[in-house]
Amino acid sequence: MTIIEFEAILTTVCRNLTDECQVKGIYAKSADFELRVREELKSLLAKTEMKVDFDPHPYIFPDIVLNEFGIEVKYTANNTWRSVANSVFESTRSNEVKHIYLLFGKMGGTPEVAWGKYEDSVIHVRTSHLPRFEVEINPKRSLFAIMGISYEEFLQLPIIEKMVYIRKYARERLKEGERLWWLEDSADTPHSLPLQVKLYMKLSQEEKRKLRAEASLLCPQIVKPSRSKGKYDDVAIYLLTYHGVLCSQTRDLFSAGSVALRGNEERGGNYLARALKDIEREMREAALSLEDKLFIEYWGKSVPPEKRISEWLKMADELAIIWKPSDSLFL
Repeated sequence: MTIIEFEAILTTVCRNLTDECQVKGIYAKSADFELRVREELKSLLAKTEMKVDFDPHPYIFPDIVLNEFGIEVKYTANNTWRSVANSVFESTRSNEVKHIYLLFGKMGGTPEVAWGKYEDSVIHVRTSHLPRFEVEINPKRSLFAIMGISYEEFLQLPIIEKMVYIRKYARERLKEGERLWWLEDSADTPHSLPLQVKLYMKLSQEEKRKLRAEASLLCPQIVKPSRSKGKYDDVAIYLLTYHGVLCSQTRDLFSAGSVALRGNEERGGNYLARALKDIEREMREAALSLEDKLFIEYWGKSVPPEKRISEWLKMADELAIIWKPSDSLFL
């Protein structure tokens, strides 16, 4: 069967199912809709060598495999042509398929069923536990056109190289104060967030010191003058996205008396400098142990572990303005 012949069958399926849902009523569930897609295909392909599988593997991509053709079925009860689709890694993709199509049932508004080429329909990447494509019928521009690579070329890339494209695309769309939480190069990653969010104030003193040290090292802007806008934003984002820890008063991690006076109970002086002095050992440990990708994300560059403290001091000296961190820290 040629591509033109297969696409003509898809057009017929969409026309028949559109008429059906507009006359008889919408499909109540996505499973009902996918079943009707399979039944229509079976009827239209009856005189061909293609056989429709009604009991496929639950995680195979795409949903329906017909020799070298594949159909990913999407359904929504809302009035939209957009939906979250498969993982960008496509680790469960069928090896048989060469041409993939999106067949979409939109039950909101005026019910309608339509199809599009899959590579033309991918418009965005969303992140859950893994980055996933977002698809739309007849978009203005595909994700692959935006990234400057074809879908077929993207498929052939190893995971690490795929993530270069995905992270670049995601970073270009970050708003002020936002960070990527998904930094890993592959699905087989040692870092994962816990399902439950932990409150910073409920942690042990040892855990608090460790997290304060990591955040202080990655976010040298904490040394800025006290009225600087957003100086603690990255700290809060890092604790939440990398450790699953929620800290409602991030400023208190560095300027409250409970941390600033821990090493010396005498009041007065620069509380921030005193708080950092108290966790110098933990900051040195963090400099040697934290992943390089975190420094690339937060500092914008890769720095060898043994040079991270000296680099932090250089950045901190430029940011502090009213005091010089290198005069009092890590002497």
